[in-house]
Parts: sequence; C-alpha cells; structure tokens
Amino acid sequence: MIWLAWRQHRKQALFTGIGLVVLAALMLPTGLAMHSAYTGKGLGACLKQMADPSTAQAKVDGCHYAMDQFTNRYSSMMFIGILLLLLPLLIGLFWGSPLVAREVEHGTHRLVWTQGISRTRWAAVKFGAVGGLAVVVGLAYGLGMSWWLQPLTSVGEQSRFQQFLFDMSGIAPVGYTLFAVALGIFVGTLWRRVLPAMAVTLAAFVVVRLLLTALARPRYLPAKTLTYPLEGPGRLSQTSPEDWILARGIRDVAGKLIAPGAEIRCPVGAAGPDGGGCGTPLGIGKGAYNWLSYQPASRYWLFQGIETGIFVALAAGLLLLAFRQVRRIA
Repeated sequence: MIWLAWRQHRKQALFTGIGLVVLAALMLPTGLAMHSAYTGKGLGACLKQMADPSTAQAKVDGCHYAMDQFTNRYSSMMFIGILLLLLPLLIGLFWGSPLVAREVEHGTHRLVWTQGISRTRWAAVKFGAVGGLAVVVGLAYGLGMSWWLQPLTSVGEQSRFQQFLFDMSGIAPVGYTLFAVALGIFVGTLWRRVLPAMAVTLAAFVVVRLLLTALARPRYLPAKTLTYPLEGPGRLSQTSPEDWILARGIRDVAGKLIAPGAEIRCPVGAAGPDGGGCGTPLGIGKGAYNWLSYQPASRYWLFQGIETGIFVALAAGLLLLAFRQVRRIA
C-alpha cells in the first residue's frame, strides 16, 4: 500500500521538491548577503548600545545611520517573502483536494478496495504519507524564512508579529500546511470531484485564516498595558521595536481615551506658544498621559505555538471527519 501511495503521489512530491530547490536558490544568496551586511555593519552591537541609556548620543546617531542604510538597501526584499505566503494553500489545493476526490471521480478506489485492503488502511496510508510530507515542507519553509528574515526584524524594520511575517516564519506554516491538506482531503470526500473540491478548499482556507488572524490572534494572551508621561524620554527604554502594538492613545486624568492612535513626547519642562504645558495647544489638559496596549516581543514563540496548535487540532478534526466520509463512499 505504501508503494502504491508513492507511485500515485511521486509527481506531486517531485514538483514540490523542485519548488523548494528553486525557493532555496532564490532565498539563500539574498539571505547570506543580508546576514553578511548585518554583521559587517556591526548592527548587533549597535542594538545593544542603543538599549543602554549611558551610550553617547554621537554613537547612537551613528547606529541609526547604519541601520537606515541597511533597511534602505534590503527592506524591498520583504516583498519576495510575501509572495511565498501562498505555499501552504497551494499544497492543500494540489495535494489534499485530489487525494480522495480524484480516486472517486475516476473510480480507481474500487480497484484498491477489492484487493483485500480496507478503506481505513487505504485512507490511513494516503493521509499519513501526504501529511508527513506536508510537515516536512512546512518546517523547511517556516524555519528557512525565519533565518532569512532575522536581519530585517532585528533592526526593527518590521516586528515579527507583523501579519505577513508571522504567517510565513517560525512553526506556524506547519499548522497552515497541515490544515490546508486536511481541509482539501475532507472537502474531497464531500464533493468527490477535483475542481469543485479545490474551489471550496480555497474559499474555506481563506475565510478561516482571515477570521483567526483578525479576531483570535490578538486575544491568545491578555495584552500588556504601558502608561508614560507626555514629557520625558517616552517608551523606548521600556518596550522593544519588535513588540506588537495593538492600540495606543492619550488618556485624560480620569483614564478616558481622548486621542486614539496619538502619542505625544515633549522635552521635560517644554511650554507651548501660549505658555501652556505639553499638549495644551491640542486641548489636552494636565494629568493626561500616553497609553499603550501591546503584546511583548518575548511572546512571539508562544503565539507561534498557540496558532500552530489551533491549526493542527483543526487538521486532526478534519481528518477524522474525512475517515468517516470515506467509509460512506459507495
């Protein structure tokens, strides 16, 4: 049965392998160039110096200049990675959807089931083979992209929580890929024709991903809150550039949000043209303060684990439903 599964899906495995080789040929040179530039400019040491309040301003300015040079040169490469976000979905469409639907559409499933192989064994071998390959591809893709993106995220060009970066790095792509494959298999047991199964898989995958990203992800863990005065150094010494900022604004002395999305930073003792205090020209009275709701950068891998777990659980549930449906196929 394993030999039969390999014979049936070897072309898909071959094309996927070629795709990964092409991906590596594209990402490896650019990734090595970014890592080399990051090291050569001493950006790692710069980040430590900038986090130290005792560092001289001239040195901080020099670090900012080096980081700007780096990001201006390499930030456009981020779009290359964004194009790869579709990889888990494509695997679900071309591996998962035809797995059962094509067999039933062509009637080849009857040949196997009349050769002494139970439906459960047939489904277990095929689901296991495709699921195992999906895990390997998802891991290679996610961890490879994490390495590639590391210089850009380290200099604060983008937070790792940024939607596209979170979705294409770490271990989350494993969950997305397994879910896409399981969804395609389950839909194929319902529609039993390849093209309708692929269309439904595409729509369902996009809907689930959007809903979880927009509604569930920000709530995986309670957000932290930071308040700091309008006058002074601001929040830079208390937060990281890689934190996920959920909301910000200015609250009055009673705690009411009076300026959503705004942030004010004035030097200590600053006065406006009318002689009032910081923020007075904007109608902000005494006692107001900056407010920030955020997820710390240190929670990145915890969020990755939670999201991966959700999609793996969904994939497991869909595969169980697919087993039940296989037993009902005539």
